[in-house]
Amino acid sequence: MVSPISYTGQVYRRILLLLILVFALLARDVHSSCANCAAWNKPHAAFRIYGNTYYVGTDGLSSVLITSGTGHVLIDGALPESAPLIVANIRSLGFRIEDVKLIVNSHVHFDHAGGIADLQRLSGARVAASQWTADVMKKNAVPRDDPQYGTIAPIARIARVETFKDGDALSAGAVTVTAHLTPGHTPGGTSWTWQACENGHCLNLVYADSLSPVAADGFRFSRRKEYPNTEDFELSFSFLESTPCDILITPHPDASGLWNRLEQRSARPDAFVDPTACRVLAETSREQLKKRLATESANK
Repeated sequence: MVSPISYTGQVYRRILLLLILVFALLARDVHSSCANCAAWNKPHAAFRIYGNTYYVGTDGLSSVLITSGTGHVLIDGALPESAPLIVANIRSLGFRIEDVKLIVNSHVHFDHAGGIADLQRLSGARVAASQWTADVMKKNAVPRDDPQYGTIAPIARIARVETFKDGDALSAGAVTVTAHLTPGHTPGGTSWTWQACENGHCLNLVYADSLSPVAADGFRFSRRKEYPNTEDFELSFSFLESTPCDILITPHPDASGLWNRLEQRSARPDAFVDPTACRVLAETSREQLKKRLATESANK
């Protein structure tokens, strides 16, 4: 006769094995559904963008380090598997991950926030996000009001997240960045601005969040009462059109032509500087939204 304690232990072990199998299958499905992840995560050598601002991301996913002698700020963490590459890039520049004191995010999808949990663990940094993004970071789940709900994987839970409001300035060491809520791609999307200087010449840098209207089947930006909707996109476009913008960086570097500009810099040292870049991005994103809305109208 099997004792109740022994039988209970066997049941628990079977449940545990079943859960492990389920999670393994889910992880396999998520990995296989990300056709672009291998290309996005291809290593790329770190380099200086301007002044105290450096690119430390991968070939397809941006991560930006803004440095000071008393602490650094890191924008975006790319994929979960990107964290070691970001750390290696930071070290290749002569900086330490342990000196990153603040980590902020553009939007909380797995390809831009997936590595933040590990980067926070390695650095001990504060993580700050918009209220909507912070709620997602704490839950380890993609919320239903994310336009891509049902098609993307959640990120690892981040327990300690502080929040900010639109226009708040956040500091770490001698670095200060300003948060600008730019919803559309997600309800909590955020763009970042700061100044960087070289030889006494200061420029306005903008890390502009994605504003592409990518969504799951059935999601309609045109019929939603809550955001993101067309009005939210338009507010975000207006921000890009009006903010001082000498150098533009985007979560996917190709979206702002970063690699083309990097190639040109050997012949033209100011190749990164383009005061029209933010306005052009707004125009391009507005056209993408118009096409999306036309498709939604045709498929009513």
